[in-house]
Amino acid sequence: MRKRLLLLLSVLLSFSLIAAACGDDEETDAGSTDSASESESTSDAAEEDDAAEEVAAAETTVGLVYDIGGRGDLSFNDSAAKGLDRAEAELGIAFSEASPNDDGSNRAELLQLAADANPIVIGVGFLFEGDAAAVAAENPDTNFAVIVFAEEQGPYLVGIAAAMKTSSNKIGFIGGVCCYGGLEPFEAGFRAGAQSVNPDIEIVAEYITDAPDFDGFNQPDRAQVIATTMYEDGADIIYHAAGGAGNGMFQAAKDFTDDNGSKVWGIGVDDDQYQTIGTVDPSLQEFILTSMLKRVDVAVFEVLKAQEEGSFTAGPTMYDLSVDGVGYATSGGYIDDIIDELEAAKAGMISGEIVVSRDPVDYGA
Repeated sequence: MRKRLLLLLSVLLSFSLIAAACGDDEETDAGSTDSASESESTSDAAEEDDAAEEVAAAETTVGLVYDIGGRGDLSFNDSAAKGLDRAEAELGIAFSEASPNDDGSNRAELLQLAADANPIVIGVGFLFEGDAAAVAAENPDTNFAVIVFAEEQGPYLVGIAAAMKTSSNKIGFIGGVCCYGGLEPFEAGFRAGAQSVNPDIEIVAEYITDAPDFDGFNQPDRAQVIATTMYEDGADIIYHAAGGAGNGMFQAAKDFTDDNGSKVWGIGVDDDQYQTIGTVDPSLQEFILTSMLKRVDVAVFEVLKAQEEGSFTAGPTMYDLSVDGVGYATSGGYIDDIIDELEAAKAGMISGEIVVSRDPVDYGA
């Protein structure tokens, strides 16, 4: 029997898969006949029934539960949705979607409802970890796989870009939620990359909320205020790791530039935000220097492909630069002149010559 799969995608470190059973094969009775042609026809019909049963057994439906903000956040959730859409197009996987309420208190309920109706359930975001464990405990026939993102590597590259493109030698970082371990690698990598270019560069950092208040990922107005203050204080490039809240930073970059005539930039996170935000508001594209990519879409698709092909195995899988699990975006062409430097740093991390800490304290935070 096939196992049911629960996939937990984590902005923290990992996402986990849990598997359990799906439906039984149907049986078809065929009557006997003295006619050879009728017997042959019956045999053909039985083969067709068997083939239909095999197709039915191979069909996969997925219940995906986004984190707060859902599809349309132009960041992490949308990256997961992209992988789901690709799985639908290329693998024929059907899916349903749900998003938790504003405080996320119904995550476990949504996971269980999705598990009741689908052989595969995907919960997007680190905040699903506890609820996924509870669902797993209620489904003893489960397997866990952990896919780890090297979340410090992508920010290292956009940190290099920021340090090479800044005119003021002052850059900023805005995090959604502080001090739970999830976003510190983003800040650490950004600091490390920038300091590799200029050890004396000034880096200011601020988080929107402190854990356990995770609403910071859903406060674009607050991100806009923080970014405006940073720009006013001399930072000309800001990188955000704040989910949907980061959209406010790009608006702040546009407004500040329009008001002061001095160009400032934002750097996106998780998805190519030049493309995602530009689709919604093209006027913001010219303020998006680059984006740090975390290929949640690739992870979702590859896991679903493995499940569909019957090749899914439990155990950790690292999504780092070596497999394009993280990276940087080039849309807009604003960093085309420094690609050689970025690719050299990428090669250094892949070879192990460059090792980046996940703790921003190691870089003067």
